[in-house]
Amino acid sequence: MGVLYDYFHATDHTTAVDQAIGPDGDWLDGTSLEEAGADWIDAKGLDPDIVLGQLVAYAEAVPFADQQDAPELVWPEPPYPQGEPIAPDSPWDTGLILQQLPDRWRDILAALPEDAVPMVAAQWYEIEEVDFADYLDAENAVGTFKALASRARTAAAHLYCRCCV
Repeated sequence: MGVLYDYFHATDHTTAVDQAIGPDGDWLDGTSLEEAGADWIDAKGLDPDIVLGQLVAYAEAVPFADQQDAPELVWPEPPYPQGEPIAPDSPWDTGLILQQLPDRWRDILAALPEDAVPMVAAQWYEIEEVDFADYLDAENAVGTFKALASRARTAAAHLYCRCCV
């Protein structure tokens, strides 16, 4: 069983929750991102915190450890109920998490020059957290994220990631 990551853009948290989770966060009444009309990509295994964070670091030409920002949890609303039993009808029991990516990451990916994509992909291909099929798979993923980030920036929207465990 794998973890699924869907990346999309939306103008605000409310719209993102409605599209990715369901109306007003009602996960039982939710639809797919496609049915919700979202501009989205399926990125199985490419988590936002580590894997995408490394892509952004390579695109920015800085060490990953120097990143000053990170994705922000949008849904379920924090904090996680540590040390408490989680009710079966709790949003924390759904296996769904929604995060907003930093707008700075969106802008870095959108501004990545086309001629830099191969070098960034070569670096990203080597990370141990992902087993890309081959270099072309990594390069295609970089181009896909760059395109989504460009569309989000053009729409004055934020990037989000829905994680399904």
